[in-house]
Amino acid sequence: MVNPGDMQIKFVPGTAGYVLEDVPHFTDYLPHLPTYPNPLQDNPAYSVVKQYFVNVDDTVTQKIVVHKDSPRGVHFRRAGPRQRVYFESDEVHACIVTCGGLCPGLNTVIREIVCGLHYMYGVNKILGIDGGYRGFYAKNTVTLTPKVVDDIHKRGGTTLGTSRGGHDTSKIVDSIQDRGINQVYIIGGDGTQKGAAVIFEEIRRRGLKVAVAGIPKTIDNDIPVIDKSFGFDTAVEEAQRAINAAHVEAESIENGIGLVKLMGRNSGFIAMYATLASRDVDCCLIPESPFYLEGRGGLYEFIEKRLKENGHIVIVIAEGAGQDLLSESLQSMDQQDASGNKLHQDVGLWLSHRIKEEFGKKKMPINLKYIDPTYMIRAIPSNASDNVYCTLLAHSAIHGAMAGYTGFTVGPVNGRHAYIPFNDVGKAALFNKPAELLEPRDIAEAKKEELPATSLLDGENCKETKVNK
Repeated sequence: MVNPGDMQIKFVPGTAGYVLEDVPHFTDYLPHLPTYPNPLQDNPAYSVVKQYFVNVDDTVTQKIVVHKDSPRGVHFRRAGPRQRVYFESDEVHACIVTCGGLCPGLNTVIREIVCGLHYMYGVNKILGIDGGYRGFYAKNTVTLTPKVVDDIHKRGGTTLGTSRGGHDTSKIVDSIQDRGINQVYIIGGDGTQKGAAVIFEEIRRRGLKVAVAGIPKTIDNDIPVIDKSFGFDTAVEEAQRAINAAHVEAESIENGIGLVKLMGRNSGFIAMYATLASRDVDCCLIPESPFYLEGRGGLYEFIEKRLKENGHIVIVIAEGAGQDLLSESLQSMDQQDASGNKLHQDVGLWLSHRIKEEFGKKKMPINLKYIDPTYMIRAIPSNASDNVYCTLLAHSAIHGAMAGYTGFTVGPVNGRHAYIPFNDVGKAALFNKPAELLEPRDIAEAKKEELPATSLLDGENCKETKVNK
């Protein structure tokens, strides 16, 4: 099996430090393919738009904040329809597969790929692969038409079914070849995109005219390079309902604590954005920012202080936060799911028990309500914003495949949709950056050292200060 990290990336240098990180094209290994006029030029819905086609030299810069003497830096090929395409409409036999966990918007992406291929390019042969990667060789396919997918965007989940694992490159490419498929649309997270990269490499090795296009998906919003992953806005919006419920419960009773666990295995974007949007949250715990429970500056101290001040507190914690603390108190479990992701223990349930134990020792009565909407926020239909975004992603993927590009994934880079090599999407996950600051213990110690002796200190500390003098 080919390691995606070993694949060669096409770099095209330019002036003033310009570098195009290009995606593969059919002509890289099939140099004499015929091209055809893009049927969009005869489509009444598009032909009236001036300059509808993307210039072949258009690129999108990865960094938009630069200094005056900075090199122009890395660019990606701009997404969109080209004047010449490498498929005739009757020739196209496409397939769509969804892999990994659920996410709002999956059905919208499926629908828009089907409708986009049919209405923009006149494609009539589209298959849905049932049940993820293993569906290529272990399950039946589903014929997809605009009528079949007409209202699936109103439902959560994926109409095609999904699964983790099941990636057998040879069997998958054999199935693609045997079925006569020449466009493969793969919807999934970083692990799925790595698998797509391996599929593309095998297709290229066999010299097949098959375009492989990825649509990146993760509810955690931790895919590098692209601005945002689809379904994230919907997840944050749904998370508000859980936070609001926790706030109502907490403020309605003396010393009320509302604890909400949200998704976020390695990055806390959902928890952080939901916290910022809610304005009812007192403490947000994310994987990128370590925390501790006991002692000065610890979580227990903060909870007690907030309860004395406000009478209640709302805490949001991402599922990947505090895993180091769990490892200390529970037997560590280095288990993984079928996609290779580390299985985390339930930090929310663990933390709720620890808080109850701590305040029980202090004889301070509390009323804690633990809410876990983890799977609720990913199983709903996408909202209006995500529906529009999913449509743009689907259409960008279609335009790229029709233009002969392959081995790429699509997404907005600084607001402009671009074609990005699989290698970049398969890199380490994107994180928030509070961990670049001092850890809480370091901050607490620093403050302790800097505090002068004043009458505000309690009597014991004052005595210590006098002795030190």
